[in-house]
Amino acid sequence: MAMTDAPDMNMDASNLYREDVYTDQRVGTLRVLTPVTPDGDTDTARAVQYMGSAQLMTPAGALPISFEIEAETLSDAIAGFGAAAEVAVEQTVNELREMQREAASSIVVPKGGQVPPGGGGFGGPGGGIQMP
Repeated sequence: MAMTDAPDMNMDASNLYREDVYTDQRVGTLRVLTPVTPDGDTDTARAVQYMGSAQLMTPAGALPISFEIEAETLSDAIAGFGAAAEVAVEQTVNELREMQREAASSIVVPKGGQVPPGGGGFGGPGGGIQMP
């Protein structure tokens, strides 16, 4: 990558947040993003954001899930954590299923849709693999 193609690595002073992290050490983590000015003072003109994170256990291991929680206070965010996590898990499962469908539909098939007599294979008699 040429230096002229490098991404802009400057911080946006008008979009700064202080991050506080809370966890129950069981279900997940709650991040509270409080808007601040470039001086570090709380910026009351912008809303505090609440972000949840948890892990979904799959046969392949833990899958991290992150989601926004619509809340006005920390206690509201704690109360809404479970419902927001359920929605995020459902969305993630649906996305994974869609990815599986897409992967299954892109399977390479032999020319003509059938394996030739004798197996053929990748370069054997009658072999001719077609790429989708």
